[in-house]
Amino acid sequence: MIGRVQPLSSRSAQDGAASEASALDEIGSLMRETLGERVTGELRALLVAGRLAPGEKLSLRRVAEALGVSMMPVREAVSRLAADKALEVLPGRAVRVPVLTRAQFRELTRLRLVVEGFAAEEAAKMASAEQIAVIARHEAAFCAAAKADPPDAAAAVAANRDLHFALYEAAAMPSLIEMIERLWLKAGPILNLDMRHEPRRLDGGSAVIAHAALLAALRRRDAGAARAALEDDIRAAAEHIERTARLAE
Repeated sequence: MIGRVQPLSSRSAQDGAASEASALDEIGSLMRETLGERVTGELRALLVAGRLAPGEKLSLRRVAEALGVSMMPVREAVSRLAADKALEVLPGRAVRVPVLTRAQFRELTRLRLVVEGFAAEEAAKMASAEQIAVIARHEAAFCAAAKADPPDAAAAVAANRDLHFALYEAAAMPSLIEMIERLWLKAGPILNLDMRHEPRRLDGGSAVIAHAALLAALRRRDAGAARAALEDDIRAAAEHIERTARLAE
């Protein structure tokens, strides 16, 4: 016996309903993904800016409450950052900012010299007058914070981060910025902890000198000098951090 043929209008309605359901499912998935990415972005910004210190434990519930989200996107964000080794999940699901070993820190420093040094070279070639002016404003803000009495460590940390990433953006290589951000996810907490804990080191310190040399090189379009100034900045900070014994063995 031949089964009853379904009317075309009925089939079309069902196909339409299936298509609509599929579209709604897709929208829901995108919304969840966007929320997870937002939380990831917020935590990444805190790590890069040094707002979270090495060894500091995170309360996922507090993160969720601060951002007004459920626990699910927070867990997704932590999983992503743990995959990048920017956060670590401890037994009992505790989450903390990793404490770098001396070997890990030295490796990061070597990578930063290569990658960020290249970015400085490219920025000297590619930066527009407007971009150099932005970098100059961040350099002035850093100097003002460093020379305040007492030095304003929080403002110096923010200006330092803004100066560096304005420089890297001027290189006009988005993939390069992504690479640098991954390095700063790991290095940012210890770099900025050092700057925050020893604000007196800012006044007349190596960073002020290196930033001034970097800005002068950008204005001259001297790629080699820009790279040298950026490398001096990275090396001086790294050497000081190694002397402070804040690294694990």
